[in-house]
Amino acid sequence: MRGLRRLSLASVAMVWGRVPCRLNSRGGQPPAPLGARILTNPEDVFQHNMWDHVKWSEEEKEKARQKADDNSSLRIPLEEQGKYDIDACKYWDSFYEMHQDKFFKDRKWLFLEFPELLPLGLESSATEERPCGLRAPCPEPGVSGREKETGQQRQHAPSHQHIDPLTSDCQQSCNQDGRDTAGAARQTSSFPGEHATFRIFEVGCGAGNSVYPIVSSIKDTGTFLYCCDFSPRAVQLVKDHPDYDQSVCHAFVQDVCDEVGSFPFPPLSLDVILLVFVLSSIHPERVQGVVTRLSQFLKPGGILLFRDYGRYDLSQLRFKKGRCLSENFYSRGDGTCVYFFTKDEVHSLFSNAGLEEIQNLEDRRLQVNRGKKVVMRRVWMQSKFKKPQPLAPPL
Repeated sequence: MRGLRRLSLASVAMVWGRVPCRLNSRGGQPPAPLGARILTNPEDVFQHNMWDHVKWSEEEKEKARQKADDNSSLRIPLEEQGKYDIDACKYWDSFYEMHQDKFFKDRKWLFLEFPELLPLGLESSATEERPCGLRAPCPEPGVSGREKETGQQRQHAPSHQHIDPLTSDCQQSCNQDGRDTAGAARQTSSFPGEHATFRIFEVGCGAGNSVYPIVSSIKDTGTFLYCCDFSPRAVQLVKDHPDYDQSVCHAFVQDVCDEVGSFPFPPLSLDVILLVFVLSSIHPERVQGVVTRLSQFLKPGGILLFRDYGRYDLSQLRFKKGRCLSENFYSRGDGTCVYFFTKDEVHSLFSNAGLEEIQNLEDRRLQVNRGKKVVMRRVWMQSKFKKPQPLAPPL
Protein backbone atom coordinates (compact mmCIF):
# COMPACT_ATOMS: atom_id res chain seq x y z
CA MET A 1 0.00 0.00 0.00
CA ARG A 2 2.85 2.38 0.81
CA GLY A 3 4.03 2.00 -2.75
CA LEU A 4 0.62 3.03 -4.05
CA ARG A 5 0.82 6.32 -2.21
CA ARG A 6 4.27 7.19 -3.50
CA LEU A 7 3.32 7.30 -7.12
CA SER A 8 5.11 9.00 -9.97
CA LEU A 9 4.53 12.75 -10.02
CA ALA A 10 6.00 13.54 -13.43
CA SER A 11 2.68 13.79 -15.33
CA VAL A 12 0.33 16.67 -14.62
CA ALA A 13 -2.71 18.10 -16.35
CA MET A 14 -2.95 21.53 -17.89
CA VAL A 15 -5.39 24.07 -16.46
CA TRP A 16 -8.60 24.39 -18.49
CA GLY A 17 -9.29 28.06 -18.99
CA ARG A 18 -9.49 30.61 -16.24
CA VAL A 19 -10.12 29.37 -12.71
CA PRO A 20 -11.63 30.80 -9.50
CA CYS A 21 -9.62 31.88 -6.50
CA ARG A 22 -9.42 30.09 -3.18
CA LEU A 23 -10.92 32.13 -0.37
CA ASN A 24 -9.18 32.05 2.97
CA SER A 25 -10.88 32.36 6.36
CA ARG A 26 -10.52 36.14 6.25
CA GLY A 27 -12.18 36.46 2.88
CA GLY A 28 -8.98 37.34 1.03
CA GLN A 29 -7.24 35.54 -1.81
CA PRO A 30 -4.18 33.40 -1.14
CA PRO A 31 -1.49 33.30 -3.83
CA ALA A 32 -2.77 30.22 -5.70
CA PRO A 33 -6.21 30.45 -7.30
CA LEU A 34 -8.55 27.52 -6.80
CA GLY A 35 -7.73 24.80 -9.30
CA ALA A 36 -4.49 26.44 -10.46
CA ARG A 37 -1.94 24.91 -8.12
CA ILE A 38 -0.24 22.79 -10.75
CA LEU A 39 2.76 20.63 -9.98
CA THR A 40 5.28 21.28 -12.76
CA ASN A 41 8.41 20.17 -10.90
CA PRO A 42 8.13 16.85 -9.03
CA GLU A 43 10.76 18.03 -6.57
CA ASP A 44 8.28 20.65 -5.30
CA VAL A 45 5.63 18.11 -4.30
CA PHE A 46 6.03 18.66 -0.55
CA GLN A 47 5.78 22.44 -0.80
CA HIS A 48 1.97 22.34 -0.48
CA ASN A 49 -0.76 20.09 0.93
CA MET A 50 -2.71 19.86 -2.33
CA TRP A 51 -2.03 19.90 -6.07
CA ASP A 52 -4.73 20.35 -8.71
CA HIS A 53 -5.49 18.66 -12.05
CA VAL A 54 -3.05 15.80 -11.57
CA LYS A 55 -2.89 13.53 -14.61
CA TRP A 56 -2.16 9.86 -14.15
CA SER A 57 0.26 8.03 -16.40
CA GLU A 58 -0.85 4.80 -18.04
CA GLU A 59 1.40 2.92 -15.64
CA GLU A 60 -0.28 4.56 -12.65
CA LYS A 61 -3.75 3.82 -14.02
CA GLU A 62 -2.81 0.17 -14.49
CA LYS A 63 -1.47 -0.07 -10.93
CA ALA A 64 -4.74 1.35 -9.61
CA ARG A 65 -6.79 -1.08 -11.72
CA GLN A 66 -4.73 -3.99 -10.49
CA LYS A 67 -5.13 -2.94 -6.87
CA ALA A 68 -8.91 -2.59 -7.23
CA ASP A 69 -9.10 -5.96 -8.98
CA ASP A 70 -7.06 -7.49 -6.18
CA ASN A 71 -9.07 -6.10 -3.27
CA SER A 72 -12.34 -7.10 -4.94
CA SER A 73 -11.24 -10.64 -5.78
CA LEU A 74 -12.58 -11.90 -2.44
CA ARG A 75 -16.13 -10.70 -1.87
CA ILE A 76 -18.51 -10.74 1.04
CA PRO A 77 -20.57 -13.95 0.76
CA LEU A 78 -23.94 -13.40 -0.87
CA GLU A 79 -25.79 -14.83 2.14
CA GLU A 80 -24.20 -12.15 4.36
CA GLN A 81 -24.85 -9.19 2.08
CA GLY A 82 -28.49 -8.78 3.07
CA LYS A 83 -27.63 -7.22 6.41
CA TYR A 84 -26.20 -4.17 4.65
CA ASP A 85 -29.72 -3.52 3.38
CA ILE A 86 -31.79 -4.55 6.39
CA ASP A 87 -29.54 -2.91 8.99
CA ALA A 88 -28.61 0.20 7.00
CA CYS A 89 -30.49 2.56 9.28
CA LYS A 90 -28.88 1.02 12.36
CA TYR A 91 -25.40 1.46 10.90
CA TRP A 92 -25.97 5.14 10.20
CA ASP A 93 -27.62 5.76 13.57
CA SER A 94 -24.69 4.09 15.31
CA PHE A 95 -22.32 6.33 13.37
CA TYR A 96 -24.13 9.50 14.48
CA GLU A 97 -24.55 8.23 18.02
CA MET A 98 -20.78 7.91 18.23
CA HIS A 99 -19.70 11.02 16.32
CA GLN A 100 -22.71 13.33 16.73
CA ASP A 101 -21.97 16.42 14.59
CA LYS A 102 -18.21 16.39 15.22
CA PHE A 103 -16.95 14.15 12.38
CA PHE A 104 -17.36 16.36 9.29
CA LYS A 105 -16.54 20.01 8.80
CA ASP A 106 -19.11 22.45 7.43
CA ARG A 107 -18.89 22.68 3.64
CA LYS A 108 -18.04 26.32 3.30
CA TRP A 109 -16.84 25.61 -0.25
CA LEU A 110 -20.39 24.90 -1.44
CA PHE A 111 -21.11 28.31 -2.95
CA LEU A 112 -17.74 28.47 -4.70
CA GLU A 113 -18.44 25.24 -6.55
CA PHE A 114 -22.22 25.45 -6.69
CA PRO A 115 -23.31 29.11 -6.94
CA GLU A 116 -26.58 27.74 -8.36
CA LEU A 117 -27.59 27.15 -4.73
CA LEU A 118 -28.43 30.83 -4.53
CA PRO A 119 -31.20 32.61 -6.45
CA LEU A 120 -30.22 34.82 -9.34
CA GLY A 121 -28.82 38.09 -8.05
CA LEU A 122 -27.25 36.50 -4.99
CA GLU A 123 -24.89 34.27 -6.99
CA SER A 124 -22.64 37.17 -7.92
CA SER A 125 -22.27 38.35 -4.32
CA ALA A 126 -21.24 34.85 -3.20
CA THR A 127 -18.70 34.45 -6.01
CA GLU A 128 -17.71 38.02 -6.80
CA GLU A 129 -14.05 37.40 -5.88
CA ARG A 130 -13.69 34.76 -8.59
CA PRO A 131 -12.92 35.60 -12.21
CA CYS A 132 -15.22 34.12 -14.80
CA GLY A 133 -14.26 30.84 -16.39
CA LEU A 134 -14.12 27.17 -15.55
CA ARG A 135 -14.66 26.52 -11.87
CA ALA A 136 -12.35 23.83 -10.60
CA PRO A 137 -13.84 21.37 -8.10
CA CYS A 138 -12.94 21.79 -4.46
CA PRO A 139 -12.27 18.74 -2.28
CA GLU A 140 -13.83 18.07 1.08
CA PRO A 141 -11.91 19.85 3.84
CA GLY A 142 -9.18 17.89 5.56
CA VAL A 143 -6.67 15.33 4.40
CA SER A 144 -6.95 12.46 6.84
CA GLY A 145 -10.70 12.08 7.46
CA ARG A 146 -12.76 9.98 5.07
CA GLU A 147 -15.34 11.84 3.01
CA LYS A 148 -18.08 9.37 3.88
CA GLU A 149 -21.15 11.53 3.69
CA THR A 150 -24.47 10.46 5.10
CA GLY A 151 -27.02 8.96 2.76
CA GLN A 152 -28.92 5.81 2.11
CA GLN A 153 -27.57 2.31 1.71
CA ARG A 154 -29.78 -0.34 0.22
CA GLN A 155 -29.17 -3.75 -1.22
CA HIS A 156 -31.13 -6.70 -2.49
CA ALA A 157 -31.66 -8.91 0.54
CA PRO A 158 -33.34 -12.28 1.02
CA SER A 159 -36.83 -11.82 2.41
CA HIS A 160 -36.32 -14.51 5.07
CA GLN A 161 -33.57 -12.64 6.89
CA HIS A 162 -34.16 -11.72 10.51
CA ILE A 163 -34.82 -8.07 11.32
CA ASP A 164 -33.84 -7.12 14.86
CA PRO A 165 -36.00 -4.74 16.97
CA LEU A 166 -33.60 -1.80 16.67
CA THR A 167 -33.58 -1.99 12.89
CA SER A 168 -37.32 -2.42 12.72
CA ASP A 169 -37.95 0.60 14.96
CA CYS A 170 -35.54 2.68 12.89
CA GLN A 171 -37.23 1.81 9.61
CA GLN A 172 -40.67 2.42 11.13
CA SER A 173 -39.50 5.86 12.25
CA CYS A 174 -38.32 6.64 8.73
CA ASN A 175 -41.58 5.48 7.14
CA GLN A 176 -43.80 7.18 9.71
CA ASP A 177 -41.97 10.51 9.43
CA GLY A 178 -42.51 10.57 5.67
CA ARG A 179 -46.18 9.60 5.96
CA ASP A 180 -46.88 12.20 8.65
CA THR A 181 -45.27 15.03 6.68
CA ALA A 182 -46.93 14.13 3.41
CA GLY A 183 -50.28 13.48 5.07
CA ALA A 184 -50.30 16.89 6.73
CA ALA A 185 -49.58 18.53 3.39
CA ARG A 186 -52.49 16.72 1.75
CA GLN A 187 -54.90 17.58 4.55
CA THR A 188 -54.11 21.30 4.47
CA SER A 189 -53.55 21.54 0.70
CA SER A 190 -50.27 23.25 1.55
CA PHE A 191 -46.70 22.26 2.24
CA PRO A 192 -43.67 23.64 4.08
CA GLY A 193 -42.04 26.38 2.06
CA GLU A 194 -45.02 26.76 -0.28
CA HIS A 195 -44.64 30.55 -0.38
CA ALA A 196 -40.92 30.45 -1.16
CA THR A 197 -39.75 31.77 -4.52
CA PHE A 198 -36.71 29.45 -4.60
CA ARG A 199 -36.56 25.90 -3.18
CA ILE A 200 -33.54 23.68 -2.50
CA PHE A 201 -33.56 20.02 -1.48
CA GLU A 202 -30.49 18.30 -0.02
CA VAL A 203 -30.59 14.51 0.00
CA GLY A 204 -28.46 12.83 2.67
CA CYS A 205 -28.02 15.86 4.91
CA GLY A 206 -26.29 14.01 7.76
CA ALA A 207 -25.72 16.26 10.76
CA GLY A 208 -26.16 19.41 8.67
CA ASN A 209 -22.71 20.22 7.30
CA SER A 210 -24.29 21.59 4.12
CA VAL A 211 -27.52 22.70 5.76
CA TYR A 212 -26.13 25.46 7.93
CA PRO A 213 -23.84 27.12 5.40
CA ILE A 214 -26.93 27.26 3.17
CA VAL A 215 -29.32 28.41 5.90
CA SER A 216 -26.99 31.23 6.93
CA SER A 217 -26.99 32.48 3.32
CA ILE A 218 -30.67 32.26 2.38
CA LYS A 219 -32.45 34.11 5.17
CA ASP A 220 -34.65 36.95 3.92
CA THR A 221 -34.11 35.90 0.30
CA GLY A 222 -37.40 34.06 -0.30
CA THR A 223 -35.49 30.76 -0.38
CA PHE A 224 -36.51 27.57 1.45
CA LEU A 225 -34.35 24.51 2.16
CA TYR A 226 -35.58 20.94 2.52
CA CYS A 227 -33.17 18.32 3.81
CA CYS A 228 -33.55 14.63 4.55
CA ASP A 229 -31.53 11.68 5.71
CA PHE A 230 -32.07 7.95 6.16
CA SER A 231 -30.93 8.22 9.79
CA PRO A 232 -33.46 9.58 12.31
CA ARG A 233 -30.59 10.40 14.65
CA ALA A 234 -28.91 12.53 11.99
CA VAL A 235 -32.12 14.44 11.30
CA GLN A 236 -32.58 15.06 15.01
CA LEU A 237 -29.06 16.49 15.17
CA VAL A 238 -30.06 18.93 12.42
CA LYS A 239 -33.20 19.94 14.28
CA ASP A 240 -31.35 20.35 17.57
CA HIS A 241 -28.81 22.75 16.04
CA PRO A 242 -29.24 26.28 17.48
CA ASP A 243 -29.48 27.74 13.97
CA TYR A 244 -32.31 25.46 12.84
CA ASP A 245 -35.12 27.75 11.67
CA GLN A 246 -38.39 26.26 10.49
CA SER A 247 -39.18 29.43 8.59
CA VAL A 248 -36.40 28.63 6.08
CA CYS A 249 -35.68 24.93 6.59
CA HIS A 250 -37.59 21.66 6.91
CA ALA A 251 -35.64 18.55 7.94
CA PHE A 252 -37.26 15.13 7.70
CA VAL A 253 -36.41 11.42 7.72
CA GLN A 254 -36.69 9.80 4.30
CA ASP A 255 -35.48 6.66 2.57
CA VAL A 256 -35.15 7.88 -1.00
CA CYS A 257 -34.91 4.27 -2.17
CA ASP A 258 -38.52 3.76 -1.11
CA GLU A 259 -40.37 3.66 -4.42
CA VAL A 260 -43.69 4.67 -2.85
CA GLY A 261 -42.33 7.13 -0.30
CA SER A 262 -43.93 10.57 -0.09
CA PHE A 263 -42.15 13.90 0.06
CA PRO A 264 -43.32 17.11 1.78
CA PHE A 265 -43.42 19.03 -1.51
CA PRO A 266 -45.19 18.44 -4.81
CA PRO A 267 -43.64 17.46 -8.15
CA LEU A 268 -42.14 20.24 -10.27
CA SER A 269 -41.57 22.43 -7.21
CA LEU A 270 -37.79 22.41 -6.67
CA ASP A 271 -35.20 24.73 -8.16
CA VAL A 272 -32.14 22.78 -6.94
CA ILE A 273 -31.43 19.25 -5.72
CA LEU A 274 -28.10 18.74 -3.93
CA LEU A 275 -26.48 15.28 -3.87
CA VAL A 276 -23.10 15.39 -2.12
CA PHE A 277 -21.48 12.07 -1.16
CA VAL A 278 -24.83 10.30 -0.94
CA LEU A 279 -25.46 8.30 -4.14
CA SER A 280 -22.25 6.36 -3.52
CA SER A 281 -23.80 4.86 -0.40
CA ILE A 282 -26.76 3.39 -2.29
CA HIS A 283 -26.60 0.00 -3.97
CA PRO A 284 -25.67 0.66 -7.62
CA GLU A 285 -28.70 -1.27 -8.85
CA ARG A 286 -30.99 1.19 -7.06
CA VAL A 287 -29.29 4.47 -7.91
CA GLN A 288 -30.96 5.00 -11.29
CA GLY A 289 -34.42 4.67 -9.75
CA VAL A 290 -33.52 7.17 -7.03
CA VAL A 291 -32.28 9.78 -9.51
CA THR A 292 -35.28 9.28 -11.81
CA ARG A 293 -37.73 9.76 -8.94
CA LEU A 294 -35.91 12.81 -7.60
CA SER A 295 -35.81 14.46 -11.02
CA GLN A 296 -39.61 14.50 -11.09
CA PHE A 297 -39.56 17.13 -8.35
CA LEU A 298 -37.37 19.57 -10.29
CA LYS A 299 -39.01 22.46 -12.08
CA PRO A 300 -38.24 22.82 -15.79
CA GLY A 301 -34.91 24.61 -15.75
CA GLY A 302 -34.14 23.27 -12.29
CA ILE A 303 -30.65 21.93 -11.64
CA LEU A 304 -29.21 18.88 -9.91
CA LEU A 305 -25.79 19.31 -8.27
CA PHE A 306 -23.66 16.22 -7.67
CA ARG A 307 -20.35 15.50 -5.96
CA ASP A 308 -19.12 12.03 -5.01
CA TYR A 309 -16.30 9.48 -5.17
CA GLY A 310 -14.50 8.72 -8.44
CA ARG A 311 -13.11 5.39 -9.65
CA TYR A 312 -9.73 4.44 -8.14
CA ASP A 313 -9.83 7.10 -5.47
CA LEU A 314 -7.35 6.34 -2.68
CA SER A 315 -10.19 5.25 -0.41
CA GLN A 316 -11.12 2.51 -2.92
CA LEU A 317 -7.57 1.25 -3.20
CA ARG A 318 -7.23 1.12 0.58
CA PHE A 319 -9.95 -1.51 0.99
CA LYS A 320 -8.69 -4.92 2.01
CA LYS A 321 -9.87 -8.18 0.52
CA GLY A 322 -13.22 -9.40 1.80
CA ARG A 323 -14.91 -5.97 1.94
CA CYS A 324 -16.20 -5.92 -1.65
CA LEU A 325 -19.94 -6.43 -2.23
CA SER A 326 -19.98 -6.10 -6.02
CA GLU A 327 -17.91 -4.42 -8.70
CA ASN A 328 -16.55 -1.09 -7.31
CA PHE A 329 -18.99 -1.31 -4.36
CA TYR A 330 -17.63 -1.94 -0.85
CA SER A 331 -18.66 -2.15 2.77
CA ARG A 332 -16.67 -0.27 5.37
CA GLY A 333 -15.88 -1.66 8.79
CA ASP A 334 -18.82 0.14 10.37
CA GLY A 335 -21.31 -1.38 7.91
CA THR A 336 -21.78 1.68 5.71
CA CYS A 337 -21.18 1.25 1.98
CA VAL A 338 -19.54 3.17 -0.84
CA TYR A 339 -19.48 3.02 -4.65
CA PHE A 340 -16.89 4.65 -6.93
CA PHE A 341 -18.20 6.31 -10.11
CA THR A 342 -16.77 6.98 -13.55
CA LYS A 343 -17.50 10.03 -15.68
CA ASP A 344 -19.45 7.96 -18.20
CA GLU A 345 -21.54 6.35 -15.47
CA VAL A 346 -22.45 9.75 -14.06
CA HIS A 347 -23.48 11.01 -17.49
CA SER A 348 -25.66 7.97 -18.15
CA LEU A 349 -27.19 8.09 -14.68
CA PHE A 350 -28.56 11.62 -15.03
CA SER A 351 -29.18 11.59 -18.77
CA ASN A 352 -31.36 8.50 -18.38
CA ALA A 353 -33.43 10.50 -15.90
CA GLY A 354 -34.12 13.07 -18.63
CA LEU A 355 -31.60 15.68 -17.47
CA GLU A 356 -29.18 17.65 -19.64
CA GLU A 357 -25.48 17.84 -18.83
CA ILE A 358 -24.05 21.22 -17.88
CA GLN A 359 -20.85 20.04 -16.22
CA ASN A 360 -19.34 16.60 -15.66
CA LEU A 361 -15.82 16.72 -14.25
CA GLU A 362 -13.39 14.19 -12.91
CA ASP A 363 -11.56 16.01 -10.14
CA ARG A 364 -8.11 14.47 -9.67
CA ARG A 365 -6.11 15.87 -6.78
CA LEU A 366 -2.83 15.06 -5.11
CA GLN A 367 -3.07 15.34 -1.34
CA VAL A 368 0.24 15.57 0.47
CA ASN A 369 1.19 14.67 4.02
CA ARG A 370 4.29 16.77 4.30
CA GLY A 371 5.16 15.47 7.76
CA LYS A 372 5.19 11.81 6.68
CA LYS A 373 6.38 12.57 3.14
CA VAL A 374 3.44 10.68 1.64
CA VAL A 375 1.36 11.59 -1.41
CA MET A 376 -2.23 10.42 -1.90
CA ARG A 377 -4.19 10.41 -5.14
CA ARG A 378 -7.82 11.47 -4.70
CA VAL A 379 -10.54 11.26 -7.34
CA TRP A 380 -13.92 12.94 -7.03
CA MET A 381 -16.75 13.47 -9.50
CA GLN A 382 -18.47 16.84 -9.76
CA SER A 383 -21.42 17.36 -12.06
CA LYS A 384 -24.36 19.62 -12.83
CA PHE A 385 -27.41 18.52 -14.78
CA LYS A 386 -30.44 20.58 -15.78
CA LYS A 387 -34.06 19.65 -16.33
CA PRO A 388 -34.99 20.78 -19.84
CA GLN A 389 -37.86 23.10 -20.57
CA PRO A 390 -40.90 21.34 -22.04
CA LEU A 391 -41.25 21.43 -25.79
CA ALA A 392 -43.66 24.01 -27.13
CA PRO A 393 -46.85 22.46 -28.55
CA PRO A 394 -47.00 22.43 -32.34
CA LEU A 395 -48.89 25.29 -33.91
